[in-house]
Amino acid sequence: MALSVSSLAAALSHLSLPSTSTSKPHQASLLRLHPSTSRRAVSLALRASAAEAAEPAEAGLPAEEVVAVEEEAEEDALSGFALRKYVKQRLPGGFAAQRITATGRRKTAIARVVLQEGTGKVFINFRDAKEYLQGNPMWMEYCKVPLVTLGFENNYDIFVKVHGGGLSGQAQAICLGVARALVKISTANKVPLRSEGLLTRDTRIVERKKAGLKKARKRPQFSKR
Repeated sequence: MALSVSSLAAALSHLSLPSTSTSKPHQASLLRLHPSTSRRAVSLALRASAAEAAEPAEAGLPAEEVVAVEEEAEEDALSGFALRKYVKQRLPGGFAAQRITATGRRKTAIARVVLQEGTGKVFINFRDAKEYLQGNPMWMEYCKVPLVTLGFENNYDIFVKVHGGGLSGQAQAICLGVARALVKISTANKVPLRSEGLLTRDTRIVERKKAGLKKARKRPQFSKR
């Protein structure tokens, strides 16, 4: 059965279609891009619009949060090849050419530590300490225990080249290396570090396996017959 034009128009008049207008002018301008515009131009325009939208949001943040956001942005910028280049600039001539160096050992891990005046950053094998130590708070705390003991946690940057062992042993080797480096800076630091046991080399290592045994001391089950 065919519908008349008047009845069809009356039926459509009751429908409410959603509005396609937008409150943000920059989004509307993006929709009117010429068909020949490249994908790169579109992506750059989208990034610019996102930055414009983020500026008023950051403007209302407190000063401390703004500083935290800037520090996170700086850490993100110093990643990969850029971070390696930054560490090499801070250490002209390599680790051996630096003035304040020390070596720390724990289990089978060996850490070469360099201290420089800075803001308390830690770099391990040309990587950020938090990334290298997998964000483990205890291992990250090991690296700064000597500095915290003397109240220098924000006065020195730590550069480390470490190999051998696991992350736990490497973190403790770094702790010993930092303590020894602080003694080189001033012999007055030796007394408080010694009283906390931070200058004592922990000589405990895994005991070797013995022939005929399952492990160092574990024996096979005894059978009488």
